Amino acid sequence: MCNLVQKYNVPGPRYTSYPTVPYWDMSTFSGKKWEETLKQSFKESNGKDGISLYIHLPFCESICTFCGCHKRITKRHEVEVPYINSVLKEWSLYCNLFDGKPRIKELHLGGGTPTFFTPENLVMLIDGIFKRATKDKDAVFSFEGHPNNTSKTHLQALYNVGFSKVSFGIQDYNEEVQKAIHRIQPFANVKNVSKWAHEIGYTSVGHDIIYGLPFQKLEHIQETVAKTKELKPDRLAFYSYAHVPWLKGNGQRGYRDADLPSAKVKRDMYEKGKELLLQAGYHEIGMDHFALENDELYLSMKEGNLHRNFMGYTSSRTRLMVGLGVSSISDSWYSFAQNVKGLEEYNHLVDNNIIPIYRGHILTDNDQIIRSHILNLMCNFKTSWYQANEIFPELEEVLFKLKEMEKDNLIQIQEKEIEVREQGRPFIRNICMAFDMLLHKNQPEKKLFSMTI
Repeated sequence: MCNLVQKYNVPGPRYTSYPTVPYWDMSTFSGKKWEETLKQSFKESNGKDGISLYIHLPFCESICTFCGCHKRITKRHEVEVPYINSVLKEWSLYCNLFDGKPRIKELHLGGGTPTFFTPENLVMLIDGIFKRATKDKDAVFSFEGHPNNTSKTHLQALYNVGFSKVSFGIQDYNEEVQKAIHRIQPFANVKNVSKWAHEIGYTSVGHDIIYGLPFQKLEHIQETVAKTKELKPDRLAFYSYAHVPWLKGNGQRGYRDADLPSAKVKRDMYEKGKELLLQAGYHEIGMDHFALENDELYLSMKEGNLHRNFMGYTSSRTRLMVGLGVSSISDSWYSFAQNVKGLEEYNHLVDNNIIPIYRGHILTDNDQIIRSHILNLMCNFKTSWYQANEIFPELEEVLFKLKEMEKDNLIQIQEKEIEVREQGRPFIRNICMAFDMLLHKNQPEKKLFSMTI
């Protein structure tokens, strides 16, 4: 395993989309084309699967130095209502394009810190969304909570308007690591919010754990998993820390590469954490996720319905996903579009009745076929090309690239299908990269992605 880690530890995407954002082709994209694909997808999706809605709430009271997300650091809570009004205005601009009332199958509040907002303001946001939409009978509503500022009132208020899932960012329980990443949160706080959520009736309480953080050691992962087992969350995201200090606006320049565990130690952390989680009754789901048998994510995987989009893994297979708020990304299935990242520019565009996108990509037929294979691999660890519409011109080239991984016993290649072996799962990003023709044809001259291991 050590030699394989050294061999395959290269920069690579996490494939929440294909093509990945750095390879979007702006030469064929326009706001008009985006709206056309949006309308097409709405007609195809709203009656069948419904749509997904992601709302980005960017405010945090302090910066967590491990975080690469787009956020605005402030302690001024008077920003809440104006921002909600802008988000609702943006939603109305989308609803004006739709031929009918949107039926929301999935809704997620991300950040930033959604629980920066008061419970009353979050309810106002959700109520505002549903003035122009209906709720699917099997809708799944989820949000990200900070253990230090998520109150029982937050949990109850959001539960009352339909939320049944919550995830808490834990990262690591070791105090030295918490100080390094500027995320101090006592175990007691995590215990309280997890207990409250279950008592109120949330069907899925999730914890996010990160390995590979500055000053983190193998024993820290063992201690964190031991405390996690005590609380028994329904699902876990067990992520590799993405070190991307070149991205503007994050705090990762505050520590050196030498402060980070080596690739081998990171892999040891994952393998030990995985071993302990499996012993505790969790099942591995796709890449970086684990769930108990009663959790929807596990049931979705067993039924072959697991899906992956810009929100990560989800049990809702919707094609159309609308992203609201600064920096949010939308997916019409035929194209992608991202909102502007600056709060002031976002407000200005929305105030002037302009959907606030600034870049995007229209998917070609080839893009759609390759995306399908990458989704299959990411969700099911296998893909096939028995049908003509599953074949693309570079398939032979991809199979040639995968031969080395077959020799390393990471995958099994049969006549018209590929299956990832158990020992190949930690290298799923590398396997998907073999399909990424845009990455191969345009190797980046500067750093774009975190390391795969």
